[in-house]
Amino acid sequence: QVQLVESGGGLVQAGGSLGLSCAASGSIVNINLQRWYRQAPGKQRELVATITRGGSTNYAASVKGRFTISRDNAKNTIFLQMNGLKPEDTAVYYCYAQIIVSSSYTATYWGQGTQVTVSS
Repeated sequence: QVQLVESGGGLVQAGGSLGLSCAASGSIVNINLQRWYRQAPGKQRELVATITRGGSTNYAASVKGRFTISRDNAKNTIFLQMNGLKPEDTAVYYCYAQIIVSSSYTATYWGQGTQVTVSS
């Protein structure tokens, strides 16, 4: 069984910074890619940032230059450093991982979500 446990988030004023982390635990052979998504009230879940096994990163246009995704491979943990936060960044943030759990099985997992609220 694999679990993704998120931490971080909270309330911050516009222009401030917050950091999120997501630790994967359980039966993990390797991790193909990890992502951060977010979902604001009344809106669809959107992809925020991706980091691949090779270390390549991609960002949504709305966060590029402000957010940074990184990882600690030894701890199977990813991070999202969010700077220059705007009220429109307010959402529940979810981590996602595509994990190889055996030689013949790859599965996707989601974290429980963590609230980020940016006040104007």
